[in-house]
Order: sequence, then structure tokens, then C-alpha cells
Amino acid sequence: MAAEEEASRPFAGLSDVSISEDIPVEGDISVPVGPSRTDEEFSTLDEPVKETILRDLRAVGNKFIHVLYPRRSSALLRDWDLWGPLLLCVTLALLLQDGTADSDHEGGPQFAEVFVIVWFGSIIITLNSKLLGGTLSFFQSLCVLGYCILPLTVAMVVCRIVLFGASGTIGFVVRLVVVTASFGWSTFASTAFLSDSQPANRRALVVYPVFLFYFVIGWMVLTFSPSTERQP
Repeated sequence: MAAEEEASRPFAGLSDVSISEDIPVEGDISVPVGPSRTDEEFSTLDEPVKETILRDLRAVGNKFIHVLYPRRSSALLRDWDLWGPLLLCVTLALLLQDGTADSDHEGGPQFAEVFVIVWFGSIIITLNSKLLGGTLSFFQSLCVLGYCILPLTVAMVVCRIVLFGASGTIGFVVRLVVVTASFGWSTFASTAFLSDSQPANRRALVVYPVFLFYFVIGWMVLTFSPSTERQP
């Protein structure tokens, strides 16, 4: 019977065991918790609307700088957004209008036409890049292609100013130089961000559609001319 009682209480003798204070007790019995949230980490749900807008505008401005001074940086790809491309597309479409949409003598493409060319072209290039083994996500590619329209949008502003002052041969030459430089800059900036995400033996197949995309936009900018006045 004594043996059976001892077997039923295997840890009964541990209550008499004492640990000397001279023997250090090792181990960590603290409960793991998540990373402490500092006061500097501010949730966007708690910040004022003004701060949110200013933060987004600063982010868009930084991406514009990356396009104007293209370098191998992942900032444009990591923090992608479509606010900048949307702003550039709307600005370009408005600049290509002449306020006479119902006239028989149109001076430029319609607003919807510019929108379709920009966004549909960007989507086609993105799908082509993905099918060729590109590592960028769909929206990252759209972000890069959209932001790189910036030089051509600036060229459109310059061309509108030139058309007010000189509409002859000199004006056309100035517009041709500006649009050509902007087209080259847009192509160079976009390929600087997209080339590393493509297999080395397929980069030419990715760059060629990008070349055509910005060439079409540049051609719209170059060939734009204000519509003639309505005939009575």
C-alpha cells in the first residue's frame, strides 16, 4: 500500500525541497508582448486631415524629384501611389483641350481620348512586363509609368506658351526641341526604374512598348495647335 501511495503522488516530496538563496535562479518567465508603440508612431486615423493631405503632397513631390533626377532608387517603387499619375493625366488632358469641343475644327484630342491613351497604354505595358517575367507589381508599374509623364506635361506647358508668342517655323522648332528632350527624359526615367525588374535577355522587349507609349504622348503634344475660330 505504501508503494502504491508513493506511485500515485510522484511529486509529493518536492514540497520539502528548498532552494538556497546563494544559488542563482536562471530563466525568463516574462510574458512576450508586441512591440511597444511609441508616441512618435502616429496613426493616420488620429491625425488631422490637413496633416494627411500635406504628407501625401510631400510624398508626391518627392516622387516628382525622383523622376526629374532619375537614379536607381526603390523609393518610387516601395511607396507607390496613383495620385501623381492621376494629377498629371488630368493636367495633360486639360492642356490639350482648347475649349471648343463642339467645333468642327478641333485643335486637339478630347479629354476622354487622352485619359484612355494614358491609362490603357500603361495597363498594356504593365501586362507585357508581367508576361515577360517582371518582378514589379501591377500598381508599381502603373505608378512609374504615370509619374514619368511629368517631363511631357512640362513640355505641354512650354508648347502652349510658345504658341501664344510664335506660331511659325521658329515656334515649331522650339516645340520640337522641347518635346524631343522631354520624350527622351520620360523614356530614360521610366527605364531606369523598370529595367532592373526584368530579365536581362528580355529588357529590349519591355523598353520598346515604353518607347512607343511616350512617343504617342509626345506626338500629341507636338502636333497640338489651337483650333481656328468658328466660322459664322
